[in-house]
Amino acid sequence: MRIFFLFFFLFFTETTLGNISFSSNVTNGIAIDYVSNTVIGEKNSDKKISPASMSKIMTAIIVFDQLKLKKMTINDHLEVPKNIRSRITKDDTKMFILPGDKISVDDLLKGLIVLSGIDAAITLAEGLAGSEQQFVDLMNKKAAEIGMNNTLFKNSSGVFDFEHFTTVKDISILSSYLIKNYGEFYGYFKEKKFLWVRTGGKPIQQYNRNVLLTDDNVDGIKTGNLKDSKYSIAATKKINNRRVIVVISGLPTMTSRADEVRRIFLQYFNRTELALIPYDNDLFRIDIWNGSVSSLNVRGSNKEGIYFIKNKGQKILKPRIEIEYETPTKIPIVKGEHIANAKVFNGRELIHIERLYAEKNVTEKNIFLKGWQNIKYSIWN
Repeated sequence: MRIFFLFFFLFFTETTLGNISFSSNVTNGIAIDYVSNTVIGEKNSDKKISPASMSKIMTAIIVFDQLKLKKMTINDHLEVPKNIRSRITKDDTKMFILPGDKISVDDLLKGLIVLSGIDAAITLAEGLAGSEQQFVDLMNKKAAEIGMNNTLFKNSSGVFDFEHFTTVKDISILSSYLIKNYGEFYGYFKEKKFLWVRTGGKPIQQYNRNVLLTDDNVDGIKTGNLKDSKYSIAATKKINNRRVIVVISGLPTMTSRADEVRRIFLQYFNRTELALIPYDNDLFRIDIWNGSVSSLNVRGSNKEGIYFIKNKGQKILKPRIEIEYETPTKIPIVKGEHIANAKVFNGRELIHIERLYAEKNVTEKNIFLKGWQNIKYSIWN
């Protein structure tokens, strides 16, 4: 493994980064700075919980994938399962769709996200995958793909099942993935109300249960409530170029849930700020052995450089970056592959780790040049 160093001199007040704190009402919680992808506070974040209606975030993502692949459009209509009423209890949140009716994907997504309708979730699942179980298989495949390592879905709506579980950390991963990859559809999550012009009855005006949306800077994401995990929420707030994601579970009431998130939002925006270290081509380039190129530029998830979070007024006296990667590198390398890490230190204190990705594909070198480079490697390494 090779390590390279780069020093920067910045001028702020010297302190250590303070974590976001959770109240005693919170059983499980996590707060993430979205831009730097930094955990700024957590409490039992890896402990299993019932995700409740936060499961519908994944349900929506599977539908969004089909829309992006143009396998369906929001104007397509899906048939409501004939047995829908037998699968929903009187206490379940529902969109009040009729068995056998045909509803547009657009209305079903609003019913799923804004109203949190279980009937909308089932209709989307069966209409897209043929059966709810086949749809759940897609949910679990996606969860594994994006790194939700402590999650198992058993249904599309989040109704209670002993084997249906997640963690607040995994829901934060899911929420970040949603915001990053589905900008064209993310507007569904900030809609405050939905007028459902239903078949065979008067239109119903229904409201989003996320009362935090009264703040114009809050644009999602999803609430949940079950007896075992109590009141939960994945919430996010964005001001200018800063965004925080908060996921909490175990709150006793809707009011305490909203108050807790507002308090964390206040801590985040009042106490912390983002700092930026721009990319330096000489540093953010790694050596390639036996490849079609001798070196490769690597970058993090942000185009501008490496963002890290710090307390307002914090002084970073002598920050440095260490680039770590295995050498010799394994060939081939695929563009976008995680190939190195950048570690940001304030003095001796590690304050941020950034994953770095290959900027282009690298193939193997021809056999003659490969032999010569191996000789050079053995001499100078």
